[in-house]
Amino acid sequence: MTNKRTRYLDAIRHFQYARWQATFEQILARLRGESNSLLSYEEVRAMLHAEETPRRQLREIPLAAIVGSVGRYNDFTRTFLPLRDSDQERWARVQVQMSGLVGLPPIEAYQIGDVYFVQDGNHRVSVARMLEATAIEAYVTEVETRVPLGPADSPDDLILKAELADFLNRTRLDELRPAADLRITTPGRYRLLLEQIDRQRLRLIEQQDRDITKPEAAAAWFDQVYTPIAQLIETQGLLRDFPGRTPLDLYAWLLTHRQRLRQMLGWDVAADVAIADIAAQHSPRPGRVASRLGRRLVDALTPEPLEKGPAPGLWREARWEEGSAHRSLFRDILVPISGHEEHWFALSQALLVAQREGGRILGLHVLPDGKEENAQTQAMRQEFYARVAASGTPAHFTVVAGVVHRAICDHARWTDLTVVRLIHPTAPKPAARAGHGLRAILRRCAGPLLIAQQRHSPLQRPLLAYHGTAKADEALFVAAYLAGKWQLPLTVLVVQEGEEAAATLAQAQRYLDRQQIAVTYLLEQGEVVETLLHVAAAQDSDLLIVGGYDTPPLVEIMIGSTLEGLLRQSTLPLLVCR
Repeated sequence: MTNKRTRYLDAIRHFQYARWQATFEQILARLRGESNSLLSYEEVRAMLHAEETPRRQLREIPLAAIVGSVGRYNDFTRTFLPLRDSDQERWARVQVQMSGLVGLPPIEAYQIGDVYFVQDGNHRVSVARMLEATAIEAYVTEVETRVPLGPADSPDDLILKAELADFLNRTRLDELRPAADLRITTPGRYRLLLEQIDRQRLRLIEQQDRDITKPEAAAAWFDQVYTPIAQLIETQGLLRDFPGRTPLDLYAWLLTHRQRLRQMLGWDVAADVAIADIAAQHSPRPGRVASRLGRRLVDALTPEPLEKGPAPGLWREARWEEGSAHRSLFRDILVPISGHEEHWFALSQALLVAQREGGRILGLHVLPDGKEENAQTQAMRQEFYARVAASGTPAHFTVVAGVVHRAICDHARWTDLTVVRLIHPTAPKPAARAGHGLRAILRRCAGPLLIAQQRHSPLQRPLLAYHGTAKADEALFVAAYLAGKWQLPLTVLVVQEGEEAAATLAQAQRYLDRQQIAVTYLLEQGEVVETLLHVAAAQDSDLLIVGGYDTPPLVEIMIGSTLEGLLRQSTLPLLVCR
């Protein structure tokens, strides 16, 4: 009798210590913003669309894998420490019985995935854990679910798995595409996918003129919509930029990002361009973070006229891979429209490029800040669509408010080519150069800029002015693309003196030889602008291709540049690349 009393008093002390530990755990959990509660079996079963089976067997189960209870989930912590002082006597009696010769019968538990929920025997589990046991005997009833749980899953994980279970219950993609990774790590994203699947179902019903089940639509969506984008995500390295995220995470992020861009720009941005922007703007990789900080610092400290602009070649990093001759370089063509009659010449030239490239025209009209669309704007929009309709080219027209050259550069960032009409060339004075809108566009825009003339050009005989700089290399790349893709004869002109002239020409020739295109090479001496225009006339060229500004901004403002001379004197379209 004395021995039993002693064991009972020991059990009371264990319970009191367990209650102190439970209070301490709860305080820590609140400080960390975490949950320390047991999971409710019924809630979890409903959330995961789980179904009980008749399978029941006796076996040992790990105590650490017991994460919830059928009816006592508010009476214990996640580690089964007691939360109620009123349980002291019962808890102590259970410990006395468990440490005696007779012991206690196995508990009753449900199994969902790799975790267990106590149906009967909560105090036995609590005592066993307090006595540092690692396992306990249980009659286990198996519960089937599409999304199994694990012992380490938190309440947040449960929310995600519940959403996944609901998604799979509706779509059956785990059956139809069993190898697919359908995990998402951010709550609320499966709703976006279900909306896409619903739209896919409506399209299929219209196309096939029959009822389409949701699982059928889900399989078609997975194959035709999701998989091509997932492949882009992988090939562009987005998974490396965001370790810990799944392909479906990044796909859902891409959906919302493209929706925001559409609201901002007025048109759909290509998936590969949006993927590159996510990486550039949000990647936590040290190199990308340093690049973003560096750009912000330079932008904050550099006056706009002295900005150097984006690095050469930046515009095509996300749009092109060497050897990608099967696709178009200029898919999206931006054309600023002011309503001035001369600006329609730019649209005419842009339509020619779009037809050859299978691209689309993106018209942009910029209103002064604070102004709203009026009858004149509506008339401009109608004329834009009327001119484009005759060619059958896809087009969008967007109206924004702001400073013209800034709005053009902001929108050009999302396109492959910008086509403008230069009406008033820059006057040869520093103040005029510094404040000229076209100069700001040429400096700030990363992509190629085609400057159209009043006379429409068939763009059949390009002349490349090459001098071996990084921006000239970009012009060389574009010239090689046009000559190869459009099947055009290309003339390459180097205007230099001395030994380096031949080396510069050889540099261009080495690159173009690999492209297997027909090229005429010319080496001349003299004043660059005059020589270039003379050769263009002799060759009957109808397009000049050049690199962008090479001199530092301050020097170019003070003394001018070759590009400025061409802009003032040339009557041919000028394709400026950087």
